Amino acid sequence: MLRVENLSFSYGKIQAVRNVSFEVKKGEIMAIIGSNGAGKSSLLKCIAGLLKPQTGQVYMGEEPLEAVAYKTVKKGVCLVPEGRWIFPNLTVEENLILGGYTSKSVDHGIERSYDIFPRLGERRNQRAGTLSGGEQQMLAIARGLMSNPKVLLLDEPSLGLAPLIVNDIMKIIQDANKTGVSVLLVEQNARKALRIAHHACVLKQGMIVKEGTGAELSQDDSILSEYLGKVNK
Repeated sequence: MLRVENLSFSYGKIQAVRNVSFEVKKGEIMAIIGSNGAGKSSLLKCIAGLLKPQTGQVYMGEEPLEAVAYKTVKKGVCLVPEGRWIFPNLTVEENLILGGYTSKSVDHGIERSYDIFPRLGERRNQRAGTLSGGEQQMLAIARGLMSNPKVLLLDEPSLGLAPLIVNDIMKIIQDANKTGVSVLLVEQNARKALRIAHHACVLKQGMIVKEGTGAELSQDDSILSEYLGKVNK
């Protein structure tokens, strides 16, 4: 579905992403875990066309993607950015309409959003800036789904949310995946990410240092000690 080959990106002399290669298969959740500053967000921005890599290429199937954000969205790849970036002075529904800018079935997308996120349906005419943090994250994901993506890129969706709300967001990600959307999830909460991921990789100093299924990495002693806060006995 989505393939990344030998991708590298730097901010001047700071190398953020180093020769990264992986693929997201159709219908799966792929998680990328790593500490703060590992290059996770930079990697997603390169895939989404917000940053132009110095080397490497991103493919949808066999077709290379241009490093231009709106063209990437039209090809079926949509980023839900860290920090949500909703439009606070617009209503919930107006935010969704903007998310469906490239879609030919905006009304259907809105109704699907309310089916997946009933809470948003109840608040459709409410200004987005007055929503709770969890509701704003739901809106950000719903807005991303409005473009009918084949691959949804999620950057730190649990950031700043209470543990119970994080559980809700992870279930929503799984529900979206069950509708046929492949998911590339970047997440500092490694425990939650590995629990729902079919496959995962660890990014460290811009490089992939370990790969495996979510279950395999969640039982790996080095992962347990470095990212999950305990050593497997």
